[in-house]
Amino acid sequence: MSERLTQLLISWRWPLLGIAVIAAVAAYKPSQNVTFDRSVENLFAHDDPLLTPYRHLKRTFGGNEVVMAVYVDPDLMANDMSGIRRLAQLAKQCEAVAGVRAVLSLDRPIGENIVNQENALATRTRSIFENYTHGADGQTVAIVAMLEPENQAGIPRQQTIDDLRRIVEELPDGLSDGFVTGEPAMVSDGFRYIEDDGRRLGRWSTLLLGAVILLLFRSVRWVLIPLAVVQLTLLLTKATLVWTGSQLSMVSSMLTAIVTVIGVATVIHIIVRFREARGSGLAQRDALMQAGTLLAWPIFWAIATDAVGFASLLAATVGPVRDFGLMMIVGSGFVLVSVVLTVPALAVLGRVQTNPRRGWSEQLIRSSLRRLVTTIQRRRSLIFGALVMITGWAIVGVLRIEVETDFTKNFRRGSPIVRSYEFVEQKLDGAGVWDVVLPAPQRLSAGYLNGVERIERRLREEVVLENGGGQQVAGLTKVISLSDLAGASGLNQTMSLNVMKLRMPEFYAALYGVDPESGHSYFRIMLRARERQSAEAKQQLIEQVTRIVREELPATETRPAVEVTGFFVLLTNLIKSMIRDQWYTFALACLGIWLMTTMAVRNPLYALVALIPNAIPIVLVLGTMGWLGVPMNMGAAMIAAVSMGLSIDSSIHYITSYGRALNEGLTVTEALQSVQQTVGLAVVFSTVALIIGFSIMATSQFVPTIYFGVLVSFSMLGGLLGNLVLLPLLLEATTFRRR
Repeated sequence: MSERLTQLLISWRWPLLGIAVIAAVAAYKPSQNVTFDRSVENLFAHDDPLLTPYRHLKRTFGGNEVVMAVYVDPDLMANDMSGIRRLAQLAKQCEAVAGVRAVLSLDRPIGENIVNQENALATRTRSIFENYTHGADGQTVAIVAMLEPENQAGIPRQQTIDDLRRIVEELPDGLSDGFVTGEPAMVSDGFRYIEDDGRRLGRWSTLLLGAVILLLFRSVRWVLIPLAVVQLTLLLTKATLVWTGSQLSMVSSMLTAIVTVIGVATVIHIIVRFREARGSGLAQRDALMQAGTLLAWPIFWAIATDAVGFASLLAATVGPVRDFGLMMIVGSGFVLVSVVLTVPALAVLGRVQTNPRRGWSEQLIRSSLRRLVTTIQRRRSLIFGALVMITGWAIVGVLRIEVETDFTKNFRRGSPIVRSYEFVEQKLDGAGVWDVVLPAPQRLSAGYLNGVERIERRLREEVVLENGGGQQVAGLTKVISLSDLAGASGLNQTMSLNVMKLRMPEFYAALYGVDPESGHSYFRIMLRARERQSAEAKQQLIEQVTRIVREELPATETRPAVEVTGFFVLLTNLIKSMIRDQWYTFALACLGIWLMTTMAVRNPLYALVALIPNAIPIVLVLGTMGWLGVPMNMGAAMIAAVSMGLSIDSSIHYITSYGRALNEGLTVTEALQSVQQTVGLAVVFSTVALIIGFSIMATSQFVPTIYFGVLVSFSMLGGLLGNLVLLPLLLEATTFRRR
């Protein structure tokens, strides 16, 4: 069947190439219009229980996206009012930016009198807003900009962020440049880095891969074919995303990298077999016929197995992971389509020398692979013993893996967003923003506000953490609500709230509002904590806050439950949910890959054997992360299922060729020697090319991209060793025929 299929493809090679060109032209323009879903909610499953209170918060208080324009002004509190007037002018500029609903700044509550050191009202107001609109040093300034929901703003969120950033980077009177910080800015910048990286890394990895393949095979033809397959696959996949209305997310930014792995590895197997056939004296068409006959089904099953591995991600609870799995199923299918459309024509286009020159590296690798079989057969016990110890060490390391919940760690240390967060952590005593949403009466009363004050007092006093010296310190660096502001003016609370509602209506509405769905009123307490702390510390804070507010206001039949939500809560739980998904999807991937490999090699025992040398390197990589204290981030959270799907390809090629060699009458040792020098050579070449190509990911501005590139490279290297060292031993041990 594979012979007839190959013959058909070769006969129709020019019409197939024409279809490839037409498809590429048709897909080019749509592929340039792929968009990103930039919302934080997109990072979670649509039905994730964490999103319900967050959506309620946004719905009730007119959106929850807030950024801060921060800078330092030594004259902020100057008696000549120069600093506060400068602040007022900058606040007006920020408020005029498209996409900004309103701003809150130090001058807004009572005007310029806020800097009057002898004014009791000014003193109380400064104390309430300290570390919110200004720092305790009297020089740090924060203009709090409340943003319109992006679907109502009329302009992209990134443009609003950039316009605010220009204001604080062009400060008057010689002031040093400021920063724009906050989760919306961080998420927006993250997607911008991903888009910029995608273009830059795609270009440079293509050039680097081309150079490596040219060095290995010394033929421009063999550079163009794998790159043509990869580029056609990407065009078709991205165009399909546009045509189906799908969007990319932070997780799906690895699309190009994984398509490159599948495409390059597939074509290099064809190149090695084709060159081997040409070296034996076959004509170009006959050489391609032989290579296609040998590889048609292994390539089909390898790509099908990739798709099954990615299909396991559809069981994830995190929405973007599921979306990524779906688009990679599509991408895997288009790799096969691209190979069929381009390789038959390009492989025989022009003239290929009858006996392709083999460089010293190829000769060295072939002889090394031949000796390797003898070496590993002599040291079976040592290899298996070492494997057991290393695997045990890795499993213990996996149990030690920590979770990275500091979202700023997703960016390089010197990036603007990291520097801005460090500034806020230092000058404003914490950058983690979150909220408590309390059910409230339709009209705020003194009794209700007094109850809120009691809750706030408990939050300030009872929410604690242990510092490095074992001492308990306050876990919340800021607790503020309308109840604090109502008591600051010296007027009765009702009158004070009415004045505030007139002077700062948007801020008032952001703290006390009505849910348009239920019609119930809700009251908001804004919290701040340090962003740069461990996942355990953050989880302790969330649990303590939740316990206190629910003790004070327990849910009843007529009163809904108090909710604790916000970016701080969402991002603390994001990676944890992805890690939970990782092991579940990894197990599903192993099961699906075993079933698919069983169909490919028609031997369930061989299919099980194929899993072992590919699973152990993944466990080893993750275990090493645990022992080295490298925290798990988004780039690492999917590595298990993805790497398993990618690395199994080599095992399918290896086992298929091994079975064919046995059927031709070779002994086990002779079959292993033969496979090592054909499939083994292709695996070495493809792994080297891909690792070098992926090295460009280390230059990314987005740390998860760096993690992904490095971890996939180590997993592929481990898979290479597993397939060349462990797989032959396992096949030898499970082959029940003449040795």
